[in-house]
Amino acid sequence: MMNENNNAFKNVRRKPGLQIWTVNKMQMDPVPPQAFGNFFEGDCYIVLYISENKGSRQSADIHYWVGRTSSQDEQGAAAIYVTQLDEYLGGSPVQYREVQGYESPRFRSYFKNGLIYKKGGVASGFNHVETNAYNVLRLLHVKGRKDVTATEVEVSWSSFNKGDIFLLDIGKAIVQWNGPQSNRREKLKAVLLAQDIRDRERGGRAQIGVVEGGDERSSPELMKFLTTVLGPKPAQLKEATSDDVPDSAQKNSVRLYHVYDNSGNLVIQEVAKQPLTQDLLKSSDCFILDNKGSSVMVWKGKKASKEERQGAMNRALSYIKAKKYPASTTVEVMAEGAESAIFKHLFKSWTDRDQTQGLGTTHNVGKIAKVDDGKFDVMELHARPELAAQYRMVDDASGDVKVWCIENLELAEIDPKTYGQFYGGDCYLVLYSYKRAGQQQYILYMWQGRHATSDEIAASAFQAVNIDNKYNGAPVQVRVVMGKEPRHFLAIFKGKLIIFEGGTGRPGVVNPAKDARLFQVRGTNELNTKATEVVARAASLSSNDVFLLKTDNISYLWYGKGCNGDEREMGKAMSDVLSRHEKRVVMEGQEPAEFWIALGGKGSYASDRRFEREEPLHSPRLFECSNQTGRFKITEVDDFAQCDLDEDDVMLLDTWEELFLWIGNSSYEYETKEALNSARDYLRTHPAGRDPDTPIIFVKQGYEPPTFTGWFNAWDPHKWSGGNSYEEMKNKLSDSTSISQITLDLKNTKLNKTPAGGGGGGYRAPGGPLTSPPPNKAYFQDETDFFPRPSSPTRPQSGMSSSSASSLSSSGAGKFFDPELLVNKTPDELPEGVDPTQKEDYLSDLDFENLLSTTRADFQRLPKWRQNDLKKKAGIF
Repeated sequence: MMNENNNAFKNVRRKPGLQIWTVNKMQMDPVPPQAFGNFFEGDCYIVLYISENKGSRQSADIHYWVGRTSSQDEQGAAAIYVTQLDEYLGGSPVQYREVQGYESPRFRSYFKNGLIYKKGGVASGFNHVETNAYNVLRLLHVKGRKDVTATEVEVSWSSFNKGDIFLLDIGKAIVQWNGPQSNRREKLKAVLLAQDIRDRERGGRAQIGVVEGGDERSSPELMKFLTTVLGPKPAQLKEATSDDVPDSAQKNSVRLYHVYDNSGNLVIQEVAKQPLTQDLLKSSDCFILDNKGSSVMVWKGKKASKEERQGAMNRALSYIKAKKYPASTTVEVMAEGAESAIFKHLFKSWTDRDQTQGLGTTHNVGKIAKVDDGKFDVMELHARPELAAQYRMVDDASGDVKVWCIENLELAEIDPKTYGQFYGGDCYLVLYSYKRAGQQQYILYMWQGRHATSDEIAASAFQAVNIDNKYNGAPVQVRVVMGKEPRHFLAIFKGKLIIFEGGTGRPGVVNPAKDARLFQVRGTNELNTKATEVVARAASLSSNDVFLLKTDNISYLWYGKGCNGDEREMGKAMSDVLSRHEKRVVMEGQEPAEFWIALGGKGSYASDRRFEREEPLHSPRLFECSNQTGRFKITEVDDFAQCDLDEDDVMLLDTWEELFLWIGNSSYEYETKEALNSARDYLRTHPAGRDPDTPIIFVKQGYEPPTFTGWFNAWDPHKWSGGNSYEEMKNKLSDSTSISQITLDLKNTKLNKTPAGGGGGGYRAPGGPLTSPPPNKAYFQDETDFFPRPSSPTRPQSGMSSSSASSLSSSGAGKFFDPELLVNKTPDELPEGVDPTQKEDYLSDLDFENLLSTTRADFQRLPKWRQNDLKKKAGIF
């Protein structure tokens, strides 16, 4: 069996990113990227996440997710595959067992916008669909503020309650209904989930609207939409349900056990309890660490027998059963030299000895060739869309590029010589075109400068629609906020992407002169490098990066101690684009006085020596401190970034040598006081025996020192300057006109209505099985009014009479019917052999043209893009 799986594992990619499989008939089936985050309750999944640390060192985590109604056979198969995949990758990954509803912070961190639980599974018709499919009808029940889950429920008002949020999704439109007792953070997370569904599953083309429960009168058009699908809203809805999950942790001390088999019997022998020391772990054995009953961790010594290593996961499950812990208890399995950060935190001290250098292979444990990010196999990316999704790369960025700037609210073409230069006071549209399988493909990036006016931002969105219409809706639209450029966007400009903080690139406009300009250069090759202008002050420097300081007479290329050779090479190449002046290389710590004078004087910056290490001895950990649910809670945030800092809460950052308490602007004083008490308790009760006098540092939002920001992979000092609040995002999303038109389309839908219980009434959401429409509701497909989707060119030339057309039917050219036999007929009333979803194939051009003219008023009510789409599909205009 292992040989067979070795062949299957050849498709496993060893490059950074996320890969997911589901267990189907005891085999691993890959899940496409557009379905990531969708999990079926009747299935088990295998999730592989490979991360790349500084210095091209890789680490991997393997999770197997157990659905609430999955079978024991599927769970067993998933566990076996995880063990075999671990061996295939050299034994260095950390293995996790995840149970639906009790997922670890690490697992949830892969799905920032939330998890969607879906009924059914493989056995009920599991099927993947393509992006941009609109034949969807579902209601999602959204819960959670930090870790969001969305569960498919019956499409009915009876599913609603006052405290949660619901998303009604019909493909072309998503309407969010906020329970009157939900809070702002929950509403924001739901908006982000709706946007994620729109962008990932619909190619960016779906309208989103928001209704505030209890104030439905303020959104009459959106309520028309909801009532069209759901029926009249009842006077009373169910009361709110608690978000709190019962705390089942045993709260005993951290203990270390030696677990082994003795003549078929499981022996659990306690070795020590907290505080633990690293020397207790022996390479010749396997150990179980019981983390206060909240999680069970298995450590595999590198000299332990193969049988012990392979049976580690089963040992952990047997231990949980013997201790009578809940079946949902988290399980982690790790090899010596590849311990997780949480595991190391449970020991009084930790020294990495013979650290495993990234992923291994089945033949060479702990070794992997350096990944060359500068080369992509275009054919492989095209053949495996999930691989392209992992890299955010549709191709090798060698396609055609055209760039416009918004000038006087109109499009103005940019000189190709200046491609890649973006100014914070402008908005740009970037059209990227490439071929895949011989077909022309497009991506339309809408880049919005931080200092652009609201009119310019609105104009960029309007002009994007025009370009989208010009290409008949083919482009995938991507909104790019300044400073958050995706990888493919960087790659388009071949290492010459420069982002100026302000000003404009419009011809004839002179930007204000500056005595000095400072640019941060980040990247290791021409596919991932950009230069970003930062404030020309010493505080903007960071030991991890390369900077170019440009003055009137000379430019300094500053190399921080933490940057590597590839980063220095890209800094040199970028400096040639940014400046024609003489360039002087300056190493950190050897700066001349003129360098500091140009920056306004020498000052502190993120230069702590700990930042120079590729991995600190104890990785930092971030916790959310909140009483939003009515009681004070501390929740860990794994794989954290600046966006995880919640303005409504207090965050605790543990860097081992100090604790930071970050105070959000909208947090309560009660939370601040409780966070301080909790930080003290955290140190006092820490299983590693931490120093209770470890410094606790308060940091206010917007006033973060470099000793705090330096622990984040990227830091945007303008993040909270506006545009990211729930209210602002809601205002940007609201499009009552478009939603109103879709509502009208639903009411006027005739040929495409499928009564409940009739054939074809189900839908397939991304990664989903066929499900049934709600009872007593019409099922609305993608097309509207009298225009079903054509599928074959069977219609004769325009102008041919119906009788002439009918005469062709006997020769095999096609069979046509009188329109009266097709229009406004149910599937049962149609002539024999007619496909109810493709009625236009059975009309002559003349009859079809006459039908259009008789329904011209209906046709004119459709949006312009819809009219163009139908004209194109009709093929007669």
